Amino acid sequence: MAAREGNLEAPTRHPLDWVSEDFYNEESLNKEMERVFDICHGCRRCVSLCGSFPTLFDLVDESPTMEMDGVDKKDYIKVVDQCYLCDLCYMTKCPYTPPHEWNLDFPHLMLRAKAVKFKKGEVSARDKFLSNTDGLGMLAGIPVVTQTVNAVNKSPAVRSMMESALGVDKKAWLPEFATTKFRSGAAKSKAHPVKDGKNTPGKVAIYSTCYVNYNEPGIGHDLLAILDHNEIPYVMVDKEACCGMPKLEQGDLEGVAEKKEINIPHLAKLAKEGYAILTPVPSCTLMYKQELPLMFPQCADTQIVKEAMWDPFEYFVVRNRDGLLKTDFSESLGHVSYHIPCHSRVQNVGRKTAEMLQLVPDTKLNVVERCSGHAGTFGVKKEFHAVSMKIGKPVFKAMANDEPRYISSDCQLAGHHIEQGMEEAGLAHAEMAHPLSLLRKAYGI
Repeated sequence: MAAREGNLEAPTRHPLDWVSEDFYNEESLNKEMERVFDICHGCRRCVSLCGSFPTLFDLVDESPTMEMDGVDKKDYIKVVDQCYLCDLCYMTKCPYTPPHEWNLDFPHLMLRAKAVKFKKGEVSARDKFLSNTDGLGMLAGIPVVTQTVNAVNKSPAVRSMMESALGVDKKAWLPEFATTKFRSGAAKSKAHPVKDGKNTPGKVAIYSTCYVNYNEPGIGHDLLAILDHNEIPYVMVDKEACCGMPKLEQGDLEGVAEKKEINIPHLAKLAKEGYAILTPVPSCTLMYKQELPLMFPQCADTQIVKEAMWDPFEYFVVRNRDGLLKTDFSESLGHVSYHIPCHSRVQNVGRKTAEMLQLVPDTKLNVVERCSGHAGTFGVKKEFHAVSMKIGKPVFKAMANDEPRYISSDCQLAGHHIEQGMEEAGLAHAEMAHPLSLLRKAYGI
């Protein structure tokens, strides 16, 4: 019987069996990689998405047999290292994802290979350092320290030393640390009455995320201002650690589990109390909506948090449909080039940020739906920075169309990466601002 045509149904995802012994069995892993790689080689639909697929196809085409049986299994890791778990192949391209009988989940297979690599102790000190966002965040909030670190990071001589010692590309943009953390400076909510909508809770809990808390607290303050303007009461999550996404990208699944044990009890308590939980970084939102629920399918609290987790613009759009969001915009935004990050697309909530910004009068949106190439820590590594800029090149060009006033992305790291790429390519200059900052500006608050 011939195999059924793929993707006639919505893709589904199986729980990640990361605690089983077979998950870390290299022979079993290589057998599954050979099976999946052979299917990918016969299809090649994902060749333009990232470096993994061209690397795989080059290995096949340059092998003695020009088939998977001619590729040395030791070279499989070259494909794995190019994957930064954007999930776009699974969600937007692959015809053979479950429920198709071939049951192909390329990103989670790459995650499994990364986990095996981590367990064998083959992850560099550099990668462990970059994934320790809570540790790095200790540099934030102390003015003398942050000012010194920020100044040092701008020094060409120091950046050259960092490249040699740590493998952090000297050309890559690096975020500054904030002199005051977001959680320390966050304004307390006014005593607005709770107004539940048909589809939205009337009170919000803010999971600030490492990036907003340590690097760009202004994004968090913009979110709070928007909530206050719309008379939505909010609280800060009383205790939070990193969501675990940087650990996941390294294959450190035990590290992810440790972060989960810190965060989920506090988030689940809020979810049970009827709060909508908002996270202003798409990767963090995705972690709680998808990755942790798949890693811990039997954990009831993790599943409760999944249902309570919202992207901010997803919440605003649905709140507007409930008739409970103000649209008293006082300032137009002009021409905005807006980039949809991969981890926003994978959430399957649609173009909610674009929908919201299009409500602002006299605002023209150029929506770019393609990977920027940054991918968390991937784009700052010496061995991958040039690749990340190459992946982002079509995005840089598209974002410059019609000389926008603003460029914007829900992923602020992607936004800075795009800004750097546009500048290096000599494209039209535009102010880079987070969508939450643009929405606050449109409200005139």
